[in-house]
Amino acid sequence: MRTLFAAPRRALLFLIVVALLLLVASSAYAKIRTPEGGDLPFYARIERGEILHNGEWAAIVFYRPPACVPDEFDLLDFYDAPAAFDCGPPTTDGFIIWYGEPGDTPPIQINLRGLGAVPVWFVAWDELEAAVADDILLMSELEAMSTLVTGSASFYTETLHPTGVVQVPMINYVAHGLVDDGRSFKVHVTLVTGSHMDVQITFR
Repeated sequence: MRTLFAAPRRALLFLIVVALLLLVASSAYAKIRTPEGGDLPFYARIERGEILHNGEWAAIVFYRPPACVPDEFDLLDFYDAPAAFDCGPPTTDGFIIWYGEPGDTPPIQINLRGLGAVPVWFVAWDELEAAVADDILLMSELEAMSTLVTGSASFYTETLHPTGVVQVPMINYVAHGLVDDGRSFKVHVTLVTGSHMDVQITFR
């Protein structure tokens, strides 16, 4: 009986080993990490349909210096390639994980960290909500808001799943630093696109 079943068992074991090797190879191909994650074609974390707020305040993180954002650009459009690359230097650095060869498919994860002074602006949500009712938000509008509070994050970290390729699009970031009047601030944001938004903003 051992002779009859030995060969099929060896064949089955061989197939299992081959399958595991193929799975490892496939996983290695599927997740490719590239280091140039901080220089991205957008100016600020504010986007049409995804303005991060807690009902009282909205928080806007700038990935590039606010002073070089073109005033004719609608901030709600978010992406501005290649023009955004001329606005610098970036305020964040990080890495990107791709599902396949970089550039051939969308990234599945972007990880960012602040480079020491990430601009973070706060505006009362009711004022910002009224301003974007026309579906346009320019830098001049934002700068002129009566409730605007500007600050800088000494600590910033972000994990972004920008597409639905292998997971639900989401963003999670933590920022803390000082606003210009000397108070400290902390922001913790978790957004799962289309289903959940948790924004915690504190000033002290």
